[in-house]
Amino acid sequence: MAEADELLKIWSTLVPTEGETWALARPGPPLEAVAARLSSVPRSFLDDEVSITALSGDVAGVACAAAAHAADPRVRRGAAIGLWLLASEQLVEPFRPALAGPWAVRAVDALALRVAPVVDPLDWLADDERREEAARTFVLWAGFLPAGEDRATAQALWQARDSLRRSSALAEAYAAYEHREEIARRLAEARAREAAARYSSE
Repeated sequence: MAEADELLKIWSTLVPTEGETWALARPGPPLEAVAARLSSVPRSFLDDEVSITALSGDVAGVACAAAAHAADPRVRRGAAIGLWLLASEQLVEPFRPALAGPWAVRAVDALALRVAPVVDPLDWLADDERREEAARTFVLWAGFLPAGEDRATAQALWQARDSLRRSSALAEAYAAYEHREEIARRLAEARAREAAARYSSE
């Protein structure tokens, strides 16, 4: 089983910073509806024999990044629960607005690679606060704010529930990974601009 900080490092390479994600978030479905749906995940989704790669392909049309790390039971369960949230829009009823948008797979990976390494996904099913944390994380990384919450309120409530922030060692490691990835992105953008400028002046 991978160490939590290894999985958080993988997550930090996949996504924009939390600040960018908050800045782009738009009004979404009610948090209570997402949390209630999360608590009703079918046993078949939690079956260890089900391939996350295949399940992700069936539900989202592509393999989530977490599928490559699904040998870790926390990652596997986290991804399966996230995929249930997406699948439930067809099997139960759509959220309003629907979560199944361009960032839906990223939200699955957020549960599997950011939350699951810190809090066992089975706790999301049994504990109200941990379920709210998972629901808030999924909604955020799918590109939304919970219905009725402005950005500042949603961010404060998410941070109050965020288990990663409660673990100072993991929080520091994650902040360092996120910072390095942001620097790498900026350097890549600067190189691309320089190359474009050279090309256009030739």
